[in-house]
Amino acid sequence: MALLTPYSKIPELNTATVLLVENEEQFQSRLADAIVQQEKDINVNVRLARKLPLPVENSETRPRIDLVVFIVNLLSERSLQAAESSLSHLGPDYFLGKLCFMVTDARCGAVPQERLLSVRRLAASHHCPVIYAEHQTEDGVTMTAMRVLTILKVSAGLSPVATTALYLSTFTRCTLPSDFDED
Repeated sequence: MALLTPYSKIPELNTATVLLVENEEQFQSRLADAIVQQEKDINVNVRLARKLPLPVENSETRPRIDLVVFIVNLLSERSLQAAESSLSHLGPDYFLGKLCFMVTDARCGAVPQERLLSVRRLAASHHCPVIYAEHQTEDGVTMTAMRVLTILKVSAGLSPVATTALYLSTFTRCTLPSDFDED
């Protein structure tokens, strides 16, 4: 049960790998397909996992993972718990612009606001962005895939205009802990 570290493998030329982690796997495969279909300029590998740690058996053949996306379904308490427990299996370098949280069902009226606030606090405590995703329509899945691809290109070093820290700091400014004290 080793920590997953982003710099333990040499990167491949014009290739980026994203790991989508979702406990229920409802949105994960649709998003993976959309990510692969959207990108034509670089090679994008999408890996899927229900939780971390990843199995040790295939660690030698596993590519370098440039971005980890935790997909949290707000209708499920178990989804949030799985994301929280998986964080301990990531190396500290992932918290430097190679991790983000994706929230689904944020518009649903049945979602307790405390759960959304918990995700925002978790992301703020790790200085990671939160992406709000619409997973019920094809256009929503496509737009979410485009957002993930933008972050992936920056975190993999394939975007010549932005550094990871500078780009992702614009996402995390809206989730600073001082915002939560006012709620």
